[in-house]
Amino acid sequence: MALPALFDRLRLPVIGSPLFIISGPELVIAQCKAGIVGSFPALNARPQSQLDEWLHQITEELAAWDRDHPDTPAAPYAVNQIVHRSNPRLEEDVASCAKWKVPIVITSLGARPELNDAVHGWGGITLHDVIDDRFAHKAVEKGADGLILVATGAGGHAGRLSPFALVQEVREWFDGPVALSGSIATGGAVLAAQAMGADLAYIGSPFIATEEANAVQAYKQAIVDGRADDIVYSNLFTGVHGNYLRASIVNAGLDPENLPESDPSAMNFGGAKAWKDIWGCGQGIGAVHAIEPTAARIARLQAEYAAARARLAL
Repeated sequence: MALPALFDRLRLPVIGSPLFIISGPELVIAQCKAGIVGSFPALNARPQSQLDEWLHQITEELAAWDRDHPDTPAAPYAVNQIVHRSNPRLEEDVASCAKWKVPIVITSLGARPELNDAVHGWGGITLHDVIDDRFAHKAVEKGADGLILVATGAGGHAGRLSPFALVQEVREWFDGPVALSGSIATGGAVLAAQAMGADLAYIGSPFIATEEANAVQAYKQAIVDGRADDIVYSNLFTGVHGNYLRASIVNAGLDPENLPESDPSAMNFGGAKAWKDIWGCGQGIGAVHAIEPTAARIARLQAEYAAARARLAL
């Protein structure tokens, strides 16, 4: 199945994943101008009224870019909505997205038919992130247009399944848009995701170490200095298993090797303190060697992607 037409603007088959606290208008705009989907969580805009301001800024700046660069128009952007009942802002945030006709809505931690219907009503599409085939079926049954498969090694809330197994199972029955998440940090990995059956790569952690990211300098430098062995998988901080940088856990006075289990019923997805002090991160950061502008990081991904295709004579 062909991707929806709005993806025709992409110059690289990549979605920059929404990073809690870190993704804001500056990062999203830079990603879209460089030719990948930029995204941010609606909850990053605080207070809620700021979401309207951000959507106005993104819409106007990308429209101006398109007028000035007709040969390289900006990629579409996406807003991530936390659908879980712990999010009291969902209705207001969806209304803001409707006002600005957000082209892509990424839904997480719950699937609701009425939200999908609302997005379709203003002409947008929905992508739902899932960690296994069972949740993928539920999302599509409830009206999601596409899926984001969150495999092992992804930053933040992450699954346990190999990307090979997860893509394989979903592609047995679903021919719609699929993005793959999990340790993708090079252009070669983007091509590998496509070879497995995904349409798009979903990349987050490398963009933390960019000039436009809303992260403290120590967090950015920890991404540069870190390797796959520096990632710890735990459910302590939000009630759901996720991947975090070992250094931030140590800095919080905890032993990364002896973290207790959390009560899943006490989930806290929107708590800024956990993400502010305990830094989410995926296993692919060994490919990140410097803090640099977003455009430079994407240009490198494009060059690596082209080189990988050339090696395989594709």
